[in-house]
Amino acid sequence: MNWTELPDDELMLAYAAGQGAAFEVLYKRHEGALFRFVRRVLGQALAAQADEAFQDTWMKIIAARASFVPGAARWKTWAFAVAHNTCLDRLRKSGRELVLTTGNDDGQGGDAPADPLEWLQAELGHTSPSSEDTAHWRAAGQQLMYCLDQLPHAQRVVFLMHHEEDCSVQDMAAALQIAAEAAKSRLRYAMAKLRGCMCAYLDGFQFSGGAA
Repeated sequence: MNWTELPDDELMLAYAAGQGAAFEVLYKRHEGALFRFVRRVLGQALAAQADEAFQDTWMKIIAARASFVPGAARWKTWAFAVAHNTCLDRLRKSGRELVLTTGNDDGQGGDAPADPLEWLQAELGHTSPSSEDTAHWRAAGQQLMYCLDQLPHAQRVVFLMHHEEDCSVQDMAAALQIAAEAAKSRLRYAMAKLRGCMCAYLDGFQFSGGAA
């Protein structure tokens, strides 16, 4: 059987039935995205714990193989919920404050590029930067990681799930066990804060395609 052709849910069910090869494909398919997510959710303060949290996440996924039931959300969304809860435990144990933003926001979440830097370029009207701008955008990417680290935990999580992992508002709400409007509101707040943080950084820089 060619396991690589199967969707995630079927791979998980096959693994639960004793097919170790199915798990190997599942792991290789998502290890990079899950590690990136764990590292960025933990932030710079707990960066040294990213490897352990990543391994803990997979151990929990393995332990839950028999109880996994496809349907409510994609396997990927479910796995990122496991990763989020793993990170949340470590953040709580570290004593770091977890700010859960509340408030009403009737805006629409909308679609956006999956790469945060592409999202930033689109927000500022600078798509497809010229070669002379490449170095600046590379530095801007580092600044964006700093800005992400400054977001409250709840906002950082929904931004990463939506813009890096292509989770819908409904998927995020299900994974985080919050209302869809709450997920949408957190996403809007996150984007507004990132725009403000990055615009301050880019203020005054002249791109070949125009001013920031």
